[in-house]
Amino acid sequence: MTTDTEFKAWRVHEKDGKYEGAEETRRIEDLPDNDVLIRVSHSSLNYKDALSASGNKGVTRNFPHTPGIDAAGEVVESNGRPAVGRQVIVTGYDLGMNTDGGFGEYIRVPADWCVEMPSGWDARTAMIYGTAGLTAGLCVAKLLRMGAVPDQGPVAVTGASGAVGSVAVEILAGQGFKVVAVSGKADQADTLKELGATDVVGRDALETSKKPMLKPAYANAVDTVGGGPLAELLKQIHPGGSVACCGLVAGPKLETTVMPFILRGVNLLGVDSVEIPLADKQAVWQKLAGEWACPKTEATARDIGRKDLDKALQAFLKGESSGKIVLDHSL
Repeated sequence: MTTDTEFKAWRVHEKDGKYEGAEETRRIEDLPDNDVLIRVSHSSLNYKDALSASGNKGVTRNFPHTPGIDAAGEVVESNGRPAVGRQVIVTGYDLGMNTDGGFGEYIRVPADWCVEMPSGWDARTAMIYGTAGLTAGLCVAKLLRMGAVPDQGPVAVTGASGAVGSVAVEILAGQGFKVVAVSGKADQADTLKELGATDVVGRDALETSKKPMLKPAYANAVDTVGGGPLAELLKQIHPGGSVACCGLVAGPKLETTVMPFILRGVNLLGVDSVEIPLADKQAVWQKLAGEWACPKTEATARDIGRKDLDKALQAFLKGESSGKIVLDHSL
């Protein structure tokens, strides 16, 4: 493949303080000088992509830029690993932030960013899960390592109708846990129950209370929202229970007391899906392709083309997006 080979990408440009995305033609030589060239067939939409596309400098510093923190496709050039012709997944690290991402038909990345596709999967399936599914899997893995078992009692999942939360609900329910889904979207209650949630409660279940401790309600939890809801959740965890924390849509500040930690021995577990070792990602991808598979999530995923990206990303920013969305470059 020559460096002047052309391909399509959805690029965001800054003009007069405004950020606009549109499809444009690029060349392979425009990509960064890295080890592996991948022909991307599918990407996945994430909240971080929406932030990048709206000009959030905490995510992307320089424009024009191609977002897409997830990508899956075929290796077409390589220094040896992964081999040419292999199907791979790339998530996290700097992809789609300050390195051209999966919203383009080609990416060039370091070899150490590439995970080989699990047996039985294709690029579309991998991107149904994407970073959100990987993060959900990492949360569940941390709870299990801390000894979480179904007999201990219900597990809460906050932000349950979101991309991470919904996968966490289905994984946990599939492993026999009683799952209480916490969601601000009342119209998603039936969907969450279809994913396996035993109960669905509204955000008011985690309304701010002045009390430093509340009656224990949950054995363990996956928190995808942070902020005030996480502070309230910690007050309601059973003695010795754990909360896997992975998000901040409700805010980055955590205003709480030490009471849950020193009176009940509650564990707050941080979950990072971006800079972790490749082997840790590989282990969770294998689980998601096997015993942690989420067939209901896979069945309800919807596909869009590059022309639909702007509308879909705006929905993320407005809090109106639900379900899994896959970018298919062939559409």
